[in-house]
Amino acid sequence: MSKLNVLIAGSTGYIGIELVKLLSKHKNITIKYLCGNNSVGKNISFYEKSLKFKKFPKIVKFNKSYLKNVDIIFTALPNGEAQDISRNLLPKNVLIDIAADFRLNSSKNYSKWYKQKHRAPNNIKKSIYSLPEFTGEVIKNFKIISCPGCYPTSILLPLIPLIKKKMIKLENIIADSKSGYSGAGRAVHKVYAKKNLYESLKAYGVGFHRHNSEIEQEIKKYTKKNKLNITFTPHLSPMFKGILSTIYFETKNGVSLKKLNNQLKITFANKQFVKVKKTNSYISTNDVINTNECHISICKTKYKNKFIILSAIDNLIKGGSGQAVQNMNIKFNWPESRGLV
Repeated sequence: MSKLNVLIAGSTGYIGIELVKLLSKHKNITIKYLCGNNSVGKNISFYEKSLKFKKFPKIVKFNKSYLKNVDIIFTALPNGEAQDISRNLLPKNVLIDIAADFRLNSSKNYSKWYKQKHRAPNNIKKSIYSLPEFTGEVIKNFKIISCPGCYPTSILLPLIPLIKKKMIKLENIIADSKSGYSGAGRAVHKVYAKKNLYESLKAYGVGFHRHNSEIEQEIKKYTKKNKLNITFTPHLSPMFKGILSTIYFETKNGVSLKKLNNQLKITFANKQFVKVKKTNSYISTNDVINTNECHISICKTKYKNKFIILSAIDNLIKGGSGQAVQNMNIKFNWPESRGLV
């Protein structure tokens, strides 16, 4: 069986490590280059001991000359760096970005939310934002694939089917999300060195987190109304990984709990990685850790037309590396679960 060659830029971050693990067991892939900056010359097993039993190339600094030797480039880099790489892509290359460089559909919005100029604005139209359960086969038409953020993944998966069917009100949706500290990257240990990271819960980006733009952009694709009002607040919690999003909303025209749940079941009936649980199930991050799954539960409240969605994912897999591999599988017409189960 012929294999495609892969370059991973940002291979030693938390998501990069998970990506190496997944791709190393994917039968259609050969890892050709592992790229980093401060890690040049080291083995990937220096950062993840479980990888010492497999043979990998030593970590090198990215060079555009490598692009002629690879088919797929995965980027898990600081914002802006995938844009630079995208300007040097060859016709044979597919870029799958796990950061935010191509998530927003205009350079103006990118500059507004990320406080930097987009360095490859002409490539935005050549890219696709791909939440695979909704994007599907369309992804095959694009050479630049942008993977959703971890928080938006947990929020959009349960909300989009209900909004698409006009079942819920758009005026006051609240998404309260808790993430493991790995979501802040390896630098989190230095930033919070004196702030008791491992025993405290911290809200951040309150009211204006960058993911607001991504969440609103994607929801607006399914509604023509401009009344969308969604409040998103992220938190870092004292666990290594996982996200639990608690989403509050009100239904239209007395839509019942059963109808909401049935709609989600219909939507995801043939989607292997989304599990709709029984109503009023108290799901947890422990249910999804080390998987590419999203678990969803709709719960009733003491108010007739108000409901709560619980949505859990592994932020480094379904919210990062796993979703990237899932997108790759669809792009190259491989089984969607290959390398993920």
